[in-house]
Amino acid sequence: MSETLYIVDTFSLVFQVFHAIRQPMTGSRGQPTNAVFGFTGDLEHLLQEKRPTHLMLAMESDTPQKRVEMYEAYKAHRDEMPNDLRPQIPMILDVVRAYRIPILSAPGWEADDVIATVARQAADRGMDVRIVTSDKDARQLIGPRIKLYSIRKRRFYDETELLEEWGVRPDQVVDFQALVGDAVDNVPGVPQVGPKTATQLLQQFGTLDEVLAHPDQAKVRSKAVLQNLKDFAEQARLSRELCRLQTDLPIDIDWEAARVKDPEWPELFRLFTDFNFRRYANEAQVRMSASTAAAEGDGTGPAAAAGPERSWSVIRTEDEFERLAGLLEQQDAFCFDLETTSQRPMEAEIVGWAFAWEANRAWYVPVAGPPGEAVLDPQRVLARLAPILEGPDRAPRLVNQNIKYDLLVLRRAGIAVDPERISVDPMIGDYLLDAGARSHGLDELARKYLQRSVIPISDLIGTGKKQLKMFEVEVERAGEYASEDADVAWQLAGLIEGKLKSEGLWDLYWTLERPLIGVLAEMEFQGIRVDVEELERQSVDATRRLEELMGEIHQLAGREFNIASPKQLAEVLFTDLKLPVVKRTKTGPSTDEEVLTELAARHELPARIIEHRMLAKLKGTYLDALPQMVNARTGRIHTSFSQVTAATGRLSSSDPNLQNIPIRTHEGRRVRKAFVPSEPGWRIVAADYSQIELRILAHYCQDPVLLAAFRENQDIHRLVASQVFEIPGEQVTANQRRIAKAVNFGVIYGQTAFGLSNVLGISKEEAQAFIDGYFTRYATVKKFIERTLDDAHRQGYSTTILGRRREITGIRPRRFGNLNLPERTAVNAVIQGSAADLIKKAMLAVAARLRAEGHPGRMLLQIHDELLFECPAESVESLSRLARQEMERAISFDVPIAVDVGVGENWLDAK
Repeated sequence: MSETLYIVDTFSLVFQVFHAIRQPMTGSRGQPTNAVFGFTGDLEHLLQEKRPTHLMLAMESDTPQKRVEMYEAYKAHRDEMPNDLRPQIPMILDVVRAYRIPILSAPGWEADDVIATVARQAADRGMDVRIVTSDKDARQLIGPRIKLYSIRKRRFYDETELLEEWGVRPDQVVDFQALVGDAVDNVPGVPQVGPKTATQLLQQFGTLDEVLAHPDQAKVRSKAVLQNLKDFAEQARLSRELCRLQTDLPIDIDWEAARVKDPEWPELFRLFTDFNFRRYANEAQVRMSASTAAAEGDGTGPAAAAGPERSWSVIRTEDEFERLAGLLEQQDAFCFDLETTSQRPMEAEIVGWAFAWEANRAWYVPVAGPPGEAVLDPQRVLARLAPILEGPDRAPRLVNQNIKYDLLVLRRAGIAVDPERISVDPMIGDYLLDAGARSHGLDELARKYLQRSVIPISDLIGTGKKQLKMFEVEVERAGEYASEDADVAWQLAGLIEGKLKSEGLWDLYWTLERPLIGVLAEMEFQGIRVDVEELERQSVDATRRLEELMGEIHQLAGREFNIASPKQLAEVLFTDLKLPVVKRTKTGPSTDEEVLTELAARHELPARIIEHRMLAKLKGTYLDALPQMVNARTGRIHTSFSQVTAATGRLSSSDPNLQNIPIRTHEGRRVRKAFVPSEPGWRIVAADYSQIELRILAHYCQDPVLLAAFRENQDIHRLVASQVFEIPGEQVTANQRRIAKAVNFGVIYGQTAFGLSNVLGISKEEAQAFIDGYFTRYATVKKFIERTLDDAHRQGYSTTILGRRREITGIRPRRFGNLNLPERTAVNAVIQGSAADLIKKAMLAVAARLRAEGHPGRMLLQIHDELLFECPAESVESLSRLARQEMERAISFDVPIAVDVGVGENWLDAK
């Protein structure tokens, strides 16, 4: 097995994470730590997911750069390092040293040159090299053993991608850059030669020298380019030298020092504690304890180093299977894990079953495999296991990672597992313990709690076009993979259950999140019907309108251009129409929606562009995509609900995302017309919480005026307008109510005067006056915000009404001016998180009543504060009453909870 070296362009990564994590983060001494946090996460990603044998970092030297001696203007226009990044560099290097990763540099040379030298030497030693950088200069190093790795995009870049993007080979990269230049590094290149022209020239001539030797033969139309190839030939040659990386620097490389090894856990624990990285500090403490235990003789010698002995068995015969089934019936609980043919449960066929109920032991029952391999009869296995899985309450409790998936696969196969049988799902348990974690996947949890890695699925089935189906994998290998998953999930369940109990989160898991698994599984299994013909009609209308918009846009611009090209759009807006540049990106003036919205007040064209973008996205994401997602067997769309994605506790929807269908435009709302009942004579019923977040705010701040307004069912926005503007309620204008509504909801999210001014189209000073007036009148709201932030700063987390936690770092002990992002997040976590608790409790109550009363109604979707049902027309009244009752009394607040219920022949009509 060949060795793999990952070499990191340190400052490339530092700047990436610094700009990617814009929320302020501070350590125990108030020091900024956002870049340190991001850099640590990237190191963990490389170590745990890429698992190199060797790892190094490359940095610039402090001595004058050789390229500046060649060309004084080289990188001369670079901005100074941001003030809040500069003090983080030593902290990042401390972390790197604690991970025992060597850092290399060479006097006078850049990190790219160090990388080039190391990469060449490593490749010559027979190592596979992966260069972690976003710098395009490194593309010249690509070769059979050398690839680039984009850590942000999580993808590799090799000769194929280079040819597709630039149309050149790796040995032509330097010549390509010499022609085009590099604005980032201030490399001049040849004026008016862009990437397309450079590609054409190199495809025609092969090298820069040949291009410059025969400029008159160049097959380019521009006479200016032909002349520039002559006039700027020396500048091109200079540019080539500036771009060429050195592969022979006199660097003494200690390959053993670069070999990945255990970090210095005590030092990492100290650093992470100082930086307020609670999750990383906890992991370091666990690893530190494990290392200490091993050293003190909890397990000694080679056997301890290798880990516990594992017994994973593949069941090959009917007799062995019958003995296993008998053992399953005797257990109080066990883990079962299905290997299948698809990640989509409504399309998946079972390939094998894995079981575990004690650490380091597991069994795999194959029911499909490559031709010639011994497997058991799938229907016989299903029939024998059905009574064990469908049994009464006294039957064994069930454990697994992401167990909802397995419930759906089994339901499709004919086994309806009672959700009350579910015990611990480690994924959901870990989410409650650490809602802000990047991942709650099995590999991440195994590393966090068990200090071990699991077999990646790619090791079995590969990737890309040659990827295998699970039933094509050798049974023995599939058994090892599946058994490990079941074994790990079983061990995690015990550890996470203990941690949930010690953290006071067990009741939240057991009474809310655990039973919700079954409710969501039922909703996903039912799916929702869509009227494909209606979507097709809307798609035709959208196409027609897009064509009209394109004509209007070109007419307003005075010429035709590619609407989808930010560069061409920028030329039209800022050069042709001479509109002001609002903000810039690395590549030029920004044309994002925020900019276009501001410019729309000055010219019609930006508004048309916004409409075109919205409609094109609507068409691609919903009108054309949804018909392709209808399940061929059921005729419905089966979205997937996640309990572990949104840090606030909200559910999220994917494949497709039905929670993000636009509602602010007529075209967006119209998409809902295509969602219809699955049975003739049935209706769609929509039950939506009314102003739920404002009601929760009133409950928490205990403002007597707000409490009375909700109890008396007053118009809360009109009331606030009358209070802030100091006028009688009947004199409040529509615009004043609009302002009050924006302030009401803006308070929850910590909206600034600048943000409110943009929403309302007023001056920043006017917006600030409204906000000040609001807090003067509703001082209790201000006190609630301050109390919430004080609690979050003291505890390190915010808490919802049911005790859900969200870890928050970066809250200032003394706060002046606008709230920063962590502070806005802390307040929102309480309000939005409590709203999430409420609707989850309501879903459980509604589902229980529907089941207990034998009601034909079905719960289909949850869209944040709304539940969507279908039922026979004659059952609409009873379902509406049932839903309203259970939703309004799911949790007791100090204000009445109101639910609006609508009915229609489709989702749009029910709103």
